[in-house]
Amino acid sequence: MSRLTAFGPDFPFAYDDWIAHPDGLGSIPKDAYSTRVAVIGAGAAGITAAFELMKLGLHPVVYEASRFGGRLRSQAFDGADGIVAELGGMRFPRSSTAFFHYLDMMGCETRPFPNPLSIAAGSTVVDLEGETFFARHLDDLPPLYREIASAYDAALTDQAAFPDLQAAVRARDPAAIKAIWNPLVSQWDERTFYDFIAGSEAFRGQSFRHREVFGQVGFGTGGWDSDFPNSMLEILRVNLLGLDDDQHLVVGGVDQVLRRLWKAAPPCAHWPEGTSLASLNGGTTRSRVTAIQRQTDGALQVTDQWGNVASYDAVLATCQTHLLTTAIEVDEDLLAQNLWMALDRTRYMQSAKTFVMVDRPFWHDLDPATDRPVLSMTLTDRHTRGTYLFDNGPDQPAVICLSYAWMTDALKVLPLSADKRVDLALKALAKIYPGVNIASHIRGTPICVSWEADQNFLGAFKGALPGHYRYNHRIFGHFMQDRLPDSQRGLFLAGDGVSWTPAWVEGAVQTGLNAVWGIMTQFGGHSPASNPGPGDMYADWGPVVLPS
Repeated sequence: MSRLTAFGPDFPFAYDDWIAHPDGLGSIPKDAYSTRVAVIGAGAAGITAAFELMKLGLHPVVYEASRFGGRLRSQAFDGADGIVAELGGMRFPRSSTAFFHYLDMMGCETRPFPNPLSIAAGSTVVDLEGETFFARHLDDLPPLYREIASAYDAALTDQAAFPDLQAAVRARDPAAIKAIWNPLVSQWDERTFYDFIAGSEAFRGQSFRHREVFGQVGFGTGGWDSDFPNSMLEILRVNLLGLDDDQHLVVGGVDQVLRRLWKAAPPCAHWPEGTSLASLNGGTTRSRVTAIQRQTDGALQVTDQWGNVASYDAVLATCQTHLLTTAIEVDEDLLAQNLWMALDRTRYMQSAKTFVMVDRPFWHDLDPATDRPVLSMTLTDRHTRGTYLFDNGPDQPAVICLSYAWMTDALKVLPLSADKRVDLALKALAKIYPGVNIASHIRGTPICVSWEADQNFLGAFKGALPGHYRYNHRIFGHFMQDRLPDSQRGLFLAGDGVSWTPAWVEGAVQTGLNAVWGIMTQFGGHSPASNPGPGDMYADWGPVVLPS
């Protein structure tokens, strides 16, 4: 069976093949060499796009408002070498082949992520309504859980032709994918994930308890109830592309991928051997962008927070879309009004994490009364929701993500200090593990994040609501600028919120590559006939158009 990759379904283009092709992504005219392009945001979309633009012979100038890495934020614990808390992206499915292209190129090491019921987790505890179950495999849980898993599989088959659709994705057959997917777009865009569950034949034969437990526990990475209000299309993409399966963590922190790309010196058109993004940018990024304006000569003027002004023929904005109307003064005429509507209607989900470093992976200790580990990966309806355990080796400090919560559960801790968040989490876990003194193992200072409280993000990631497909289509397809009026050309958008797969780094990389193609063609370049780019294939396999 062919390997499952994030191929489509809205735009089935092989980004991984495009960036790995020996003939390269394309070329630009020599008179465009060294032309400066502003890249706003040093996250996954910005850095991978800048890396490819540099290889084409352009001069990416990178701006960053806060921390290098964006939401690939690996924060080290003080006093411990290489022990990190992954505050943003922390689990990366192997189906994210464009992202893994760069990860592997940079020599980063991965290992399986300790998701519930996975071999990497070792053991899982499910605690709902005060009832606790220990499991190593799904079969160790009561029959209710297997009934839920079977019902969800049946719902996917009955309502989304899932086996045939996934077979088409595996085969990388665009025609077969579109034949099944396009009708599903109109059928499910305006219906929620919960509607899909509750209205399915499989779940209608089950009790409310089945739907409740599915929301609290789910399968793969954990509970699904925070996504119940989302458009079902969002969930179908996650399941279809294997984004919730075979997930890995990056040893030492995922931000290494971007930091190594920043310093890497690949063969480039025009630039001398040894050129890197770091060298082209004087070793550091520029500061937060506060304005993007059209000049009278047609160029785009970018202003940073210190009043420094520079002009560019192209600007790539990879920041959260809401920042284009709240934090950056953007000429309104740079984007069509219906695109501004789409950007403003983007809905970002809240997310909070609380991490502590502990002296050792003590959870491997066995409880003499039960002969089980004293602590396990834990899914619960208590406000911790998901607790994950990260083992860095028997002689190394370990890390516990005490709580990983979304939406309402994340808002419950929004105003609280890090110490208070840890205290609440420990009290919740003490009710599940009454004999375990987790606090006695904690070392150093806890690390927490609430993405909605960060002025540079205003939320963790996009979660499309019913009826948002048309908005996403406008944003995603904006890199195709050949039919736009001159006043709306030159500003490109990228990031996972621009993609069809928000919250997954693969979407950020893919949209960054779309922008690379768009910028390359704006400067008179093109992809080779042997390796057509996303814009070359967009007319054939682009997203289905829904009537307004």
